[in-house]
Amino acid sequence: MPIYYDIKQKIAFMDQHKIDKSVISLANPWLDFLPAEEAGEAARKINDDVDEICAGYPGRLYAFGTLPLSADADTIVKEVERLSTLKYMRGVIMGTSGLGNGLDDPKLDPVWAAIEKAGQMIFLHPHYGLPKEVYGPRANEYGHVLPLALGFPLETTIAVSRMLLSGVWDRFTKLNVLLAHSGGTLPFLAGRIESCILHDGHLKKAGTRDNRRKIWDILKTNIYLDAVIYSEVGLGAAVAASGADRLLFGEFS
Repeated sequence: MPIYYDIKQKIAFMDQHKIDKSVISLANPWLDFLPAEEAGEAARKINDDVDEICAGYPGRLYAFGTLPLSADADTIVKEVERLSTLKYMRGVIMGTSGLGNGLDDPKLDPVWAAIEKAGQMIFLHPHYGLPKEVYGPRANEYGHVLPLALGFPLETTIAVSRMLLSGVWDRFTKLNVLLAHSGGTLPFLAGRIESCILHDGHLKKAGTRDNRRKIWDILKTNIYLDAVIYSEVGLGAAVAASGADRLLFGEFS
C-alpha cells in the first residue's frame, strides 16, 4: 500500500518556516475501510514504511502510527505495543468511529489501556462528519463548506463529549489526546456541556453526574489542541481552554 506524501516538499516547507521537527501520519480515512482480516498486516506495513521515511531525516521527522481499527481489539493492542519498538513513532492517529461504535464503546478499553501504558499520544481527527440531512435540501449548492466548516468540528466535539459522559477520561486519567481543528467547538461549548451535565436528571438518577472529572480539567490535563482554526478569536479560545503550552502548530499537505 503506497504512501502518497511528498516528503521533500514537506522538508522544504519546514526549512522555509524554520520548523525544526514535524510529526507526519497517514491521512483519513486511515484503515477504517479494510476488512478485519487485512487490517493488521496493512497497519504493520504502513507503520514500518513511515518509520523508514522518518529515518531518512533523523531528528526532523517523527510519526503517528496507524491502527487496524477494523480488526479485533487484540490485534490493535499488539500493534500499539509494537509501535513502541519503532524508533520514530510518537503516538497514533485515529478517527472518531473507534471499532465502529464510537469512542465511548467499552470494547475500546483495552486499546486505551495499551496506549496509556505505552505513553503514546493520540491524534484524534474527524472524517465522517454529520448526517447530510442536517445541512438541508440545498446543501449541494454549497460545496464542501458546511461539512468541513461545521461537520468536522462538531464530529470531534461530540466524540470527546461521549468519552466524557461514558467515563473514559475517569478510567484512563493519563491519556494524552491531540484534537484537530483546535478541539472543534469544545473551547466554546465546554461550559454549556458542564451545565447540561449538572442539571440532567437522568445522569443524577444513574449516579454518573457527580464524582467525575470536569471537562475543564481534561482540557488542561489530557488534551492538546492544534492551531488549525483560522482566526485570532478561535486561537484565543483554544489558549483559554487548554493553555498556550498545549496549543500546537498544525498543517496539511
